[in-house]
Amino acid sequence: MKIVISSQGEEKDSLMDSRFGRCEYFCIYNTEDGNFKVIENTAVNSSAGAGVEAANLVLKENINAVVTGNVGPHANEVLKRSNIKIFTSDLKKISDIIEEYKENKLKEFNS
Repeated sequence: MKIVISSQGEEKDSLMDSRFGRCEYFCIYNTEDGNFKVIENTAVNSSAGAGVEAANLVLKENINAVVTGNVGPHANEVLKRSNIKIFTSDLKKISDIIEEYKENKLKEFNS
């Protein structure tokens, strides 16, 4: 299973970014093999529709879940339509969020 976490940086020690569409990076973690990958959020400077653009970007990575602080209504719709679960977290290190995800300690986002 692949999870994507909105991030302020490119390392596991980076803090999560509370913004989904306007975060700088997305950290992608594969729970099955431990693979960790970072992609730049090309939607960060969009004048409009950043959330939808960001959602479409991460969907190309064949993800199963998103962890972020907040997802706007349009991005939420795109992700839900693709059966992607959305979880929320407080600002923490990416590595801590990964552990909380593995332990089923994250709250599911309800729009």
